[in-house]
Amino acid sequence: MKLGEKPTFLKYYEPGDAFGELALLYNAPRAATITAVSPSVLYSLDRSTFNNIVKESSAKKRLKYEVTFKKVSILSNIENYERSKLADAVKERKYNKGDKIITEGDVGEEFYIITDGSATAFKKKNGVDKEVMKYHVGDYFGEISLLKNEPRAATIIGDSDVTVVYLDRNMFKRLLGPLEDILKRNMSVYTQFS
Repeated sequence: MKLGEKPTFLKYYEPGDAFGELALLYNAPRAATITAVSPSVLYSLDRSTFNNIVKESSAKKRLKYEVTFKKVSILSNIENYERSKLADAVKERKYNKGDKIITEGDVGEEFYIITDGSATAFKKKNGVDKEVMKYHVGDYFGEISLLKNEPRAATIIGDSDVTVVYLDRNMFKRLLGPLEDILKRNMSVYTQFS
């Protein structure tokens, strides 16, 4: 902010909110000034403590997903280093029983692996939803849209509460690109439902 310039309001922080992490992560100057508007209690972490927490959290996430990925048929033979990169890149999302995870005909932007729960794939046939496949822990879906640049081929609905990890299109191509031939070959399992 330049001298004489009025500050720009960005956000009110509520109990439980955090700030300042970007400066610690990237060793950069503070991007904003935070001013208390009422009496407040704050907890602070120095850079070293913060980085240790982040690294420990990252290591736990990596270990959790590396074990899961060994159970995913297509990922079982990739190198440990590649599995670690994948574990760092995935994000987790939870769905309730009955939630649609993907919808037939939608644009596909993500690839999914089930880490907890189960789901069922349905395809419209003469206007009626027909069950075509069951998915369980370690199964994956969403790759067809990403590999063929086509709309979603089926609707996937949670049979139970479901937890998935997912990659967006760019991360999918970058990290799983070397597996593209195997993924395409494995797509033949779906052709019986066309």
